Amino acid sequence: MATKKLGLPSAIAVAVGLIVASSCLLLLGTGTGLAGRGFIVSMGIVLFLNMLLALSFNELYSLMPSVDGGMGQYTKAGLGAVPSIVSNISAYVMVNLLAASVEIAMCGMVLNETFFPSVPYPVISLIILVLLALVNIRGINIFSKLQNIVVALLLLSLVGMGLISTLKLGTGVLIPASEQTAPVVTGFGGYLSLSAMAFWLFIGIEFVIPVAKDLKNPKRDVPLAMVLGIAILFIVQSLMSSGMTNYVTLEELSTSSIPHMVFAEKLLGRPGQIWMGIVTVLAAISTANTVFAGIPRVLQGMAENELLPKAFALTNKKNVAYVGLLFLAIGNFILIATKVTTSAGLSTMLLAASCFWLTSYILISITVLVLRKRFPNHPSRNKKLMLWGIPQIITIIGNIYMIYSIAEGDQRILIYKVFGIILVIMIVFSVIWVKFVKKMPMFKGATLEELNAMK
Repeated sequence: MATKKLGLPSAIAVAVGLIVASSCLLLLGTGTGLAGRGFIVSMGIVLFLNMLLALSFNELYSLMPSVDGGMGQYTKAGLGAVPSIVSNISAYVMVNLLAASVEIAMCGMVLNETFFPSVPYPVISLIILVLLALVNIRGINIFSKLQNIVVALLLLSLVGMGLISTLKLGTGVLIPASEQTAPVVTGFGGYLSLSAMAFWLFIGIEFVIPVAKDLKNPKRDVPLAMVLGIAILFIVQSLMSSGMTNYVTLEELSTSSIPHMVFAEKLLGRPGQIWMGIVTVLAAISTANTVFAGIPRVLQGMAENELLPKAFALTNKKNVAYVGLLFLAIGNFILIATKVTTSAGLSTMLLAASCFWLTSYILISITVLVLRKRFPNHPSRNKKLMLWGIPQIITIIGNIYMIYSIAEGDQRILIYKVFGIILVIMIVFSVIWVKFVKKMPMFKGATLEELNAMK
């Protein structure tokens, strides 16, 4: 029986659904608190850069339609084994390790503040972490069927609260413009500096590529889903950002560890707090659960392709890659138990994670330029969209600038320490593993035959 093919709306739903997480609400509130409605300009800058990035992913998909779309696969084809390991670990392992710890910590904070004020939030967070690890090591993905429902609830909540607050229909006290606290960040240069924070709200546009084989018209729908998906997110998040300033002072938004919860309470009182609390908790647990279910498989795939030690390919009786799962669980336990993900450190962890994903996007843009040089006349390319490499050059410069302006003061130094130390360790490991352990070429890309055979 033939599987029913998906249309463009389904592709957009995949693109939007896999990007949205409760951690986005944190940085949306913090960014709005720092720049007011000017944060919408920061989001617009990232929207533009990621639309250019979509051209790169579309070209790589057209060149390698059999590849499921992992960034490590693309960079291995263009740049070789070492960049592939760095790209894969940066985009999937490190990002999700840091992001999952933030999601679980936020979940504990929301449950503590909204429902269990007498139980310390780190205790709640660690209980959730242990439960998720136990559930996944038994091969039970309890949130798989709820994933779409949770994402829909989160998006509808964003749209609903955005409209209510923007149209000033809330039950809370309105803040006149004359009484609103002044933004800390102003001017285009300031908004540009916040683009790294806004970047987290749009990462993962390439997640639509793995479902391309199920689309009716993948050649058209893959690039359209990426572009329209992030455009829809921009509209929804702009609505929320604008509405927040009508009910919450910018100072409260910028200093709160869970600004979206402050906004929901100020907008609708206790009902708003419960509404946003339930949706945030479900979204946080669902996102963290997806990380525990999916990332061990990424590590397993890398091990099977000789890019990691064979231990990561081991599975238990339930076919779970338990070594990768234990690695994630222990990493998250350390981050939460040592209070690295304290209320003051949540945004720092997310910005450090952004640096790793930005690094992978830089490697993707370089990969496009390298493969273009290597296979200049490949028939799959749409030469009208190549534009002499300008989109890739702009994306590389923009992503480097975002890493450079990731934050200020002590927070910036801490982010650089986390990012820099882990990046150096990754590079050293990759070189030793590829050159001395596996004795493979470090920077040898694929031939045209290998390219066409990749899956």
